[in-house]
Amino acid sequence: MGHEIEKIALEKGHEIELIIDINNQHESTADNLKKADVAIDFSTPDSAFSNILKCFEAHILVVCGTTGWLDRMGEIREICEKEKQTFFYASNFSLGVNIFFALNKYVAAIMNKLPEYEVEMKEIHHVHKLDAPSGTAITLANDIINRMERKQKWELNKTSDISAIKISALRENEVPGTHFITWDSPVDRIEMIHEAKNRKGLALGAVMAAEFIRDKKGIYSMEDMIKLQG
Repeated sequence: MGHEIEKIALEKGHEIELIIDINNQHESTADNLKKADVAIDFSTPDSAFSNILKCFEAHILVVCGTTGWLDRMGEIREICEKEKQTFFYASNFSLGVNIFFALNKYVAAIMNKLPEYEVEMKEIHHVHKLDAPSGTAITLANDIINRMERKQKWELNKTSDISAIKISALRENEVPGTHFITWDSPVDRIEMIHEAKNRKGLALGAVMAAEFIRDKKGIYSMEDMIKLQG
């Protein structure tokens, strides 16, 4: 993702002031970060929270696409609002995925009235992805839960609880990301699929998010940027 983001940012005429990876983490200082206008974080679940705080300390805008750390999102929101910082988060920056999110919300609202249909989810990602299920799958599941009275939670890989959505998470080769939502009834089955062909769509969305928040304060998402409703 870092290489794709760098490539697209340069193509769009932006300058890269600093690149931080596992080999030069000591360079992630407030003084170095202040050289940039916006930081884009696609790191790891263990480092994302501290990376965001470092950016806030340097008073630079933050775009974050790292998943697996969202149990601390409330803290980031509180700090961002209190210190008048700028933070853009998305579990997935792909335009296609965000259209998929909107479709999922629409279908879930319909299925709330149709108890004959049972929902199940599956996601497939590359073997380097550390968190499971993916942030995209969690967003999809939570959007269903928020619209269906008979679903209260999601569970990974196995569930015997009818109030839970089962999410299967597979890690295969270099798969960029594929998400399945299946609605099954005694008489038919409906399947919704989003398959990413590469990571360029994610990188482009992240750069667009950085451009979007340049003169803004507060907390933003893909819905704010592309105005999808659902």
